[in-house]
Amino acid sequence: MPTPKLLTTAQAAAHLGIDRRTLARYARQGLLTPTPALPTGHHRWELGDIRRRLRELRERGTVA
Repeated sequence: MPTPKLLTTAQAAAHLGIDRRTLARYARQGLLTPTPALPTGHHRWELGDIRRRLRELRERGTVA
């Protein structure tokens, strides 16, 4: 299985159609977890993981 491509917060947000600040806020709130957070504090995201997690959160009514 190929290694998933890790995206910056801005790249992941663009793929999801949300603002990068929204994605960063979800991370701060513990709703989403970056994969991994770099020692510099910058996040990297695996698109499939965050899509799956956002779908779960929407089903529960946690996010719009």
